[in-house]
Amino acid sequence: MSTAGRIVRLAERNRAEVRFVLDGQMRSALAGDTVLTAMLASGHALRCSEFGPEPRAGFCLMGACQDCWIWQEEGPRLRACSTPIVEGMRLRTTPSESWP
Repeated sequence: MSTAGRIVRLAERNRAEVRFVLDGQMRSALAGDTVLTAMLASGHALRCSEFGPEPRAGFCLMGACQDCWIWQEEGPRLRACSTPIVEGMRLRTTPSESWP
């Protein structure tokens, strides 16, 4: 069992692998994971705190607090805690310069 991530998967490790790109790096997750679970299980923080250098890992984890917004390379931002990961997703932890 791998313990490299910020969360450790204890069960359901036999689901299909899904590959996605996060900040230009190829990552993998399991089918059925949320984007947030995929990010944390692959060892990446959600984002850095706006109040200091500390990494963030989400807050409410149920789509109510607005803490987990991340950006798609092409398209709108999304909530990492309630959006399922999809094969080939291209995600960013910071907005592109063209984002409003």
